[in-house]
Amino acid sequence: MRRRFKVFLIAFFLGGISAGAALAQSSPSRGTSAPRARDLGVPFEGTPGPWNAITDVKGVEVGFRTIISGEGKLKVGVGPVRTGVTAIFPRGKVAVDPVFAGWFTENGNGEMTGTTWVQESGFLYGPVMITNTHSVGVVRDTVIQYQLEHGAHIPEADWWSLPVVAETWDGWLNDIDGFHVKPQDAIDAMESAKSGPVAEGNVGGGTGMICFEWKGGTGTASRVLPAEEGEYTVGVLVQCNFGTHHLLRIAGVPVGYEIPGKPIWTADTGSIIVVVATNAPLLPNQLKRIAKRVTLGLGRLGSISGDGSGDIFIAFSTANPGAGLAKKPFPVEMLPNDQMDALFEATVQATEEAVVNAMIAAKTMTGANGRVVEALPHDELRAVLKKYNRLAEPK
Repeated sequence: MRRRFKVFLIAFFLGGISAGAALAQSSPSRGTSAPRARDLGVPFEGTPGPWNAITDVKGVEVGFRTIISGEGKLKVGVGPVRTGVTAIFPRGKVAVDPVFAGWFTENGNGEMTGTTWVQESGFLYGPVMITNTHSVGVVRDTVIQYQLEHGAHIPEADWWSLPVVAETWDGWLNDIDGFHVKPQDAIDAMESAKSGPVAEGNVGGGTGMICFEWKGGTGTASRVLPAEEGEYTVGVLVQCNFGTHHLLRIAGVPVGYEIPGKPIWTADTGSIIVVVATNAPLLPNQLKRIAKRVTLGLGRLGSISGDGSGDIFIAFSTANPGAGLAKKPFPVEMLPNDQMDALFEATVQATEEAVVNAMIAAKTMTGANGRVVEALPHDELRAVLKKYNRLAEPK
């Protein structure tokens, strides 16, 4: 079992929690004034899409519900609360058209429901939802109810649903045993889903998360392949809650050794959920290959995927519309396997940048029992990158 006892995309909250603060709100997942990694001069390979987000894949929509309230001593059922829900729709929230998908787990001390059927059928039906560990059930059940009530399901008399809902643990900052995520919160996350820029940091399911013992949360990035590689787009969204301080590397620089931080964990701890979207015409077995490449992006950052970590990834393709609704043989397109290397590279690059974006956007947060998780200091990061001749011109 994960060592819970250890000191181990639309609402938007990017500020630290001050005395007496109380907030539970939902707002559009539009752009944020907070800087992103490239704004600070962190160098990355590859070409991002217009929003440098998973929503650069046409049709993908992201929504958030962020729940923040209370302060001080933890009282189960009362707070403090630092949690939320994230919703990712492959074809938009009004579409009833499954997408080809594949999933992979690097270390399984975590949960992503519905993946047995994803692997068996090759399709993802409905959204991918992300929340905290103890709220998976309520979010899963709410997705089914929402689909029934809004006609967002395949119209068959014997219809059934196995939603994909994933989690990471926010119990260091949040009253996780208080079950503060309610059905309406999951509904709000789904209904707020939009295309466009995606909020990052302390938002949605990532609200109370920690990454390399700095404040973590939600992050996203994308890559657009050049014309000779098909002009395909790969988008990544992460909920990052993993890693040990001294292991952190950014742009190849040993940031964890160079910037002192406040110790939280005593061992490498998790978890991280990663959603990869692409418009490249890939079949389920190929999408599983894409999901596996997430591990390489995390490895660039210093992840060792420790025993207590739930590192679970799902990839889907928005190509081949209608395939999941077919009642007779249906023609599909498939990219040849020997033409996938550029997509593998894009996945690695976007995963790495999405995690750094989450850490850059996240703000210092005070949670249960007055515990403070500090944000990665921007000026110190720039200084370290400059020391190693890795500081780029801000973009």
